[in-house]
Amino acid sequence: MNPTAAILLIGDEILSGRTQDSNGHYLAKRLTEAGIDLKEMRVVSDEHAAIKAAINALRGRFDHVFTSGGIGPTHDDITADAIADAFGVGIDVRADARAMLAQNYNNPDDLNEMRLRMARIPDGAALIENPVSHAPGFQLENVYVMAGVPAVFTTMVESLLPGLTGGVPLGSVSVRIDRPEGQVAAALAEIAKAFPDIAIGSYPFVTDSGFGTHLVARSPDKARLDEVEKHLRALR
Repeated sequence: MNPTAAILLIGDEILSGRTQDSNGHYLAKRLTEAGIDLKEMRVVSDEHAAIKAAINALRGRFDHVFTSGGIGPTHDDITADAIADAFGVGIDVRADARAMLAQNYNNPDDLNEMRLRMARIPDGAALIENPVSHAPGFQLENVYVMAGVPAVFTTMVESLLPGLTGGVPLGSVSVRIDRPEGQVAAALAEIAKAFPDIAIGSYPFVTDSGFGTHLVARSPDKARLDEVEKHLRALR
């Protein structure tokens, strides 16, 4: 079986609608390509208790937990503290993280108290390098803590994935049916019954010309997908 994963998106700006998340979408695609099955995605507020509870709920259920957001220099960047609390370990500015961060500043005085918050790392964590702004993320057991800025997040993901053991990548086929979902539901149920090893879903859409349905099948077995696709296309 493939390893499993969850994504935890952290930030009031996502919950308020001010920021549209792209990190979860990006990582979901990359995990699928790597053969790591994403099972859950959550969004929580910038609240210590909410982050701690979510981390403790997810890290025991999945092989990997990836977080995005809340490791910057401001007062509401509390992810590192909440995760240290979830694991029951201490947290402080660490010399190697400080050295990474210092690469951004020609004047040592510019590395002020607030910026040093980005070098506070929970005890026992391994650093995740950040070639964009040099403020590191970190890994603590099966939890990977990364920045919320998309340009930084994506580079951290790309540095992490080669070191993770994946399984068989999940393939998919999509068939467009220009008929309402209700007209194909019964036949689709029969196909799903005949192929219990294949994940099959239907996704309705509306255009100016009327209702339609995208039929999507997912499986790591290409031969089985090809077989299912023939049945799905027959519904046209």
